[in-house]
Amino acid sequence: MSFRAVFIAVVLGTALLIAAFMVHRYRPRVVIEQPSAAFVRASGKCAECHANLEASIVHEYELSVHARKGINCLDCHHPAANQQGQEHHGFTIAAHLTAGNCRSCHEPIYQQYLRSRHAAAAWAGVYGSGDFTPEQIAIGETYHPGSCRRPANPLTSLEGGPLSQGGCARCHSIGRPNNDGTIGTCTACHTRHTASVEVARLPSTCGQCHMGADHAQLEIYNESKHGVLFAAQRSLLNLAAPPQQLTTHDMFVPTCATCHMSGLGGRGVTHDTSERLSYHLFAPITEKRANYTLAQAHMKDICRNCHTQPLVDRIYQEAEQVVVSTNAKVQAAQTILDALRKDGLLGPKPFAHPIEFLYFDLWHYYGITAKHGAFMGGADFVQWHGAYPLVKNTVEIEAMARRMRREHERKK
Repeated sequence: MSFRAVFIAVVLGTALLIAAFMVHRYRPRVVIEQPSAAFVRASGKCAECHANLEASIVHEYELSVHARKGINCLDCHHPAANQQGQEHHGFTIAAHLTAGNCRSCHEPIYQQYLRSRHAAAAWAGVYGSGDFTPEQIAIGETYHPGSCRRPANPLTSLEGGPLSQGGCARCHSIGRPNNDGTIGTCTACHTRHTASVEVARLPSTCGQCHMGADHAQLEIYNESKHGVLFAAQRSLLNLAAPPQQLTTHDMFVPTCATCHMSGLGGRGVTHDTSERLSYHLFAPITEKRANYTLAQAHMKDICRNCHTQPLVDRIYQEAEQVVVSTNAKVQAAQTILDALRKDGLLGPKPFAHPIEFLYFDLWHYYGITAKHGAFMGGADFVQWHGAYPLVKNTVEIEAMARRMRREHERKK
């Protein structure tokens, strides 16, 4: 073989090796690296595809407690009882994940959730009781009388499907009934792949729904001393502490979950977010809940982790006085509308006259805001987002009612 032929062969071979190296450089690391035993254990066959296509979900899963405890993808994604399965690259997975996939390991938590207003009462508040089984309604009515056995909210038909689906239903779907017989989805609070306790404890997580004109809890919290301290000292808190061992060393500044759900200082952890609530603050006329005494005792017990008993009692006494005062103002406006309806000046169809919107705003926005502000330490929300517009709307309702009566008399 001639020297020239050998030289050409060596050059071509070298060029091919360099080209192969260059191509190899730009392949994803997950493809060219030998996976570690921990990676295989954490993600297995599923990650072989998803690490390339949706790397974030694999990464989030690897950060989760589920991964640390050896719970793999199929443990959560396989069809649970009464769920439809679908073929997925040689595996059978659930077509839609629901609370049914979580309850196989977290049944006590699921049962607590069923007793809360996050369950059937949440969805029924928008779409009524028609989507639930009688058994589901019975459970909801046991803990929240009148909240589950009800017609659809008339605003859903007035606004139309796309608006109500894009608005109300997004938050109230935390209590949507599922085809497998369960209610709701745990990932509304815990996120899908991190399944994070830390994320669920953040005020901003609750604030995805508990914010805005009609339930301004997040804004009230941010204004309160609790919220100011959280913003300043968040980096010092142990938001990922195990729920059963949570102490004030971990959470010396409370978030929503600390007060409403946590087992702070040895108290019982609960996913019934209504368990420590002593009033129906969301109602037009607020009344004590059936478990008023016990619920208030449970919440005060949480408060005493950080506050003295006299301070806790004073806050409750002042807040209850705001409830009484707000009730009186809402009742006065409601009496005006009831009289108009009795005299035939308002028809049976809801929201057919501007005065009904004034009344709805009065109780649903300003009344609720004043009451929540009082219990949560938001003075501006008691006053300028609550008491002042309550008075303003009352004056407008009274003036409009007089005009309606005058016009009615002229038409006789």
